[in-house]
Amino acid sequence: MTRPPFGRSSPARKAASKASTGAAPRPAAPAAPRSTERPVQWDEATWLAAIPPVLDAVGLSLSPEQQGQLARYMGLLSHWNATYNLTALRSAPDMLSHHLADCLTVLRPLMTHLAGRLSDRSGDRSGDRLDAVAPPCKLLDVGSGGGLPGVVLAICCPGLHVSCVDTVGKKAAFIRQVAAELRLPHLRGEHARVEQLSGQYELITSRAFASLHDFVALTREQLAPGGVWMAMKGKLPDDELAALPPDVGVFHVEHLQVPGLDAERCLIWMRLQPGQLTG
Repeated sequence: MTRPPFGRSSPARKAASKASTGAAPRPAAPAAPRSTERPVQWDEATWLAAIPPVLDAVGLSLSPEQQGQLARYMGLLSHWNATYNLTALRSAPDMLSHHLADCLTVLRPLMTHLAGRLSDRSGDRSGDRLDAVAPPCKLLDVGSGGGLPGVVLAICCPGLHVSCVDTVGKKAAFIRQVAAELRLPHLRGEHARVEQLSGQYELITSRAFASLHDFVALTREQLAPGGVWMAMKGKLPDDELAALPPDVGVFHVEHLQVPGLDAERCLIWMRLQPGQLTG
């Protein structure tokens, strides 16, 4: 008699076994219970208390009003996240380190760039002022999702005109609601594909949006003459840098230390090579 494959019983053998014992089939093992642990949620007061240590760690000074706006924004982001799926993170401590602190860390390099732009135009060096922006300066946040980093930059740099673009309508609608509730007249939410946007921007940024090649390819028509790209990345992506178009040059790479986050972060600054035109 041929034996059945290892670990399996033939139909005849199963029937004979059942007839000889008269035993009922064994019930299936119960499914493992799902975790009932709920994400940690913070109220606005807790968010407000958590922000100053982060600001101290990254060397920033914000007004009480701006800190309140950040706290309220994070509260809104957390509250509407379950409905709109604005971010994969659900727990407030994770959102503090991976989102808010991550975005606040880029402000010092951004201030340096804006101060240089201002001094080039007016000779005024005001590098320690977050509102020191040569008007007009328009910033585009590509694939903004729930507004990271665009909303944070709009709060901290009131001189910037920030547009957050996303292909998901409910995320763009959330940005517009944040702008209304926090009274940020220079913040806009755009529901569109970035390549369909009209107008040009002096600064285009993204955070975990696409490869560097795709990022610059999709937005080069929106880059104003003399404008720059500011890409927020994790570990330095050497392969992406090597794949950049020949007319795009990297003029600065800054390695960042995010408070409360044990992970590599860097900021990659790019611009068109001299003699190349946009539009």
